[in-house]
Amino acid sequence: MPYQSNNDLPLPIRSHLPPHAQDIYREAFNHSYAAHRGDPRQEEIGHRTAWAAVKRSYVKQGDRWIARS
Repeated sequence: MPYQSNNDLPLPIRSHLPPHAQDIYREAFNHSYAAHRGDPRQEEIGHRTAWAAVKRSYVKQGDRWIARS
């Protein structure tokens, strides 16, 4: 299901990603979710797409996500 705000994101995402990365995740997920309407893997594709979008702008160092320079 699409996420209206960052507060609606799953707890692991909210607790691990900084706010800007959460914005990226939410927007990418919502766009992908809408684009794959009717696909039985719609939600899985949305989450994979969202993580890929986050990883383009952030890198994980230890247990923290840091913006790429």
